[in-house]
Amino acid sequence: MSGEELELPLSRAVNERLHAAVPGGAHTYAKGDDQYPQDLAPVISHGRGAHVWDVDGNRYVEYGSGLRSVSLGHAHPRVLEAVRRELDRGSNFVRPSVVEAEAAERFLATVPTAEMVKFAKNGSDATTAAVRLARAVTGRARVALCADHPFFSVDDWFIGTTPMPAGIPSETTDLTVTFPYGDLAAVEALFDRYPDEIACLILEPATGTEPPPGYLAGLRDLAHRHGSVLVFDEMITGFRWSEAGAQGLYGVTPDLSTFGKALGNGFAVSALAGRRELMERGGLRHDAERVFLLSTTHGAETHALAAAMAVQSTYVEEGVTARLHALGERLAAGVRDAAAAIGVADHVVVRGRASNLVFATLDAQGRPSQEYRTLFLRRLLTGGILAPSFVVSSALEEADIDRTVDVVGQACAVYRKALDAGDPTPWLGGRPVRPVFRRKV
Repeated sequence: MSGEELELPLSRAVNERLHAAVPGGAHTYAKGDDQYPQDLAPVISHGRGAHVWDVDGNRYVEYGSGLRSVSLGHAHPRVLEAVRRELDRGSNFVRPSVVEAEAAERFLATVPTAEMVKFAKNGSDATTAAVRLARAVTGRARVALCADHPFFSVDDWFIGTTPMPAGIPSETTDLTVTFPYGDLAAVEALFDRYPDEIACLILEPATGTEPPPGYLAGLRDLAHRHGSVLVFDEMITGFRWSEAGAQGLYGVTPDLSTFGKALGNGFAVSALAGRRELMERGGLRHDAERVFLLSTTHGAETHALAAAMAVQSTYVEEGVTARLHALGERLAAGVRDAAAAIGVADHVVVRGRASNLVFATLDAQGRPSQEYRTLFLRRLLTGGILAPSFVVSSALEEADIDRTVDVVGQACAVYRKALDAGDPTPWLGGRPVRPVFRRKV
């Protein structure tokens, strides 16, 4: 790719086809063309490793692959080999396959803090199952979730708390309460406000900031003291923080945890895991009231479980988590240096753990700006970098990182011009990008 602007005529045509047939033009809101500069939302043809090609033939270095799910890179040979071995053997049967036992045992060996696991196809099913199980075992209705974490489920108990609550009864939303991350006193106050009402605390164990010392253990103690269940959403932290998730890294074992994203390297598989005493309530070997925990027709497709096993083996044997951190550290340092060299270090800001980097685009007053994000994304795309975040995959090479840093430097030069002009509008090329959660189109 070269030149001042990027032309995407075929992508624009396919985007129109998508909007005609698919509400929102994508099957995940975070992939919508409203998340990209106007007329610069590439439609992907294929990917390999850390690169993707759009239908117009442009090649990009890609970050945040598959919304963080493709952490080994596209078409990873070890994963594909495992998948192909199963495809000729059938993928779904009227009874469990032996692959289900093998995959469960492999998962529990990789995440030894869990005692039982049940697989599904997406993260929302797993987190909702965790909430349902917590409600069943406690006999309580309220759910307390961390307000500082952006997404937990497509289901009513969570979506009702967002700026897009249409179609969700207020009676459902009223049963969900929130707490800020890192503040044990606030959680204690929540338990005092709703005594014997809160079924569970659910949060990502870590995101852009490290948990304060003692915080996660303190949450577990508070939950147990008040008769609640502690749930870690490890959709992102699973594998990216350590092979055993954030719970393995920080040494705090929740009652239940959910995994997905990196687990299948793009193949659809998620997991609910946790203490045997709780998980068995969704089984057949107890004398308590039964819980309809998880029951998905495609949850145990053999090829997806084979992919998950290959992913776990690759992570453990090849030190993938360490590589993700090393690549992320190189990228973060390069971006920060490039921004500082142009005088925009206070406006283009890299945040988060090295294996899970995001960036903030701030205006002249230091406020988050969708307009400046649009400008930045536009320059990245023109330079062949597809980066809604800076989340790395292990398929990236150092040359990819160096190229990205060069393009970031070019983007920062334009950013500086916009700051000096006091208005980014001339560099937007159309309407600004929009947040996913908003009440109106």
